[in-house]
Amino acid sequence: MELFYAYEVSGGVCYLDAEESGHCVRVLRHRAGDPIDVIDGLGTLYHCSLVDDAPKGAQAQVLSTVPGFGGHPYHLTLGCCPTKNNDRFEWFVEKATELGVDDLVPLIGERSERRVYKTERAQRIALSATKQSLKARIPAVWEPLSVKSFLEMAHQGDGEVVPGDDRASLKLIAYCFEEASAPRISIREALAGFTGTDVTVLIGPEGDFSPEEARLALRCGYVPVHLGASRLRTETAAVTAAAAVYFRYMQ
Repeated sequence: MELFYAYEVSGGVCYLDAEESGHCVRVLRHRAGDPIDVIDGLGTLYHCSLVDDAPKGAQAQVLSTVPGFGGHPYHLTLGCCPTKNNDRFEWFVEKATELGVDDLVPLIGERSERRVYKTERAQRIALSATKQSLKARIPAVWEPLSVKSFLEMAHQGDGEVVPGDDRASLKLIAYCFEEASAPRISIREALAGFTGTDVTVLIGPEGDFSPEEARLALRCGYVPVHLGASRLRTETAAVTAAAAVYFRYMQ
């Protein structure tokens, strides 16, 4: 199944940008009249007929729609500190998207080695992984935030759960927590006893979260968790967390 992304759907017509049009028309050689499948990036799949095979501006007429195509029964916000090696973080973006994530938040921690992160390439990777894994919703890639700012964010009042809000259903932070006053449970245990659908998980940088960040997370209602006995790289830990949520809700 081939999926194409429409930057606009209006009046029963899906509009493809130059890159998607080139892939559809020049690479895959689709012509006017061919059936194609298009996603809007917001969760809907459109079964279409190609009506304009311009290689820089293809258009497709909508024949039918499939809402919630490739969706998952949870909302996962995954905050992760970008790694010093940018390729590793991009690998995480790709794999987390394939598994199922709704919001990807690059976090800048006090101990982060990478202090600046540009999201343009991550957004392209998320789009590609969305199509490859047969989904219709592209995860939102946030602009980088400091860990403190992320933790202190308030509910925006638009019906969506925002990390940092006391009403967030389940908030987890993977941190060493060597202090005996902060006992950890496994992420599997934390998810097993949870009956809601909104989950937030935070993964720190190579040097871990600072004690101050960890204490702030606890005050904001985050539950300290571990990901097993193995020592994992940042990107591996983030994908492991995404997989844990995926398997918890897999039907």
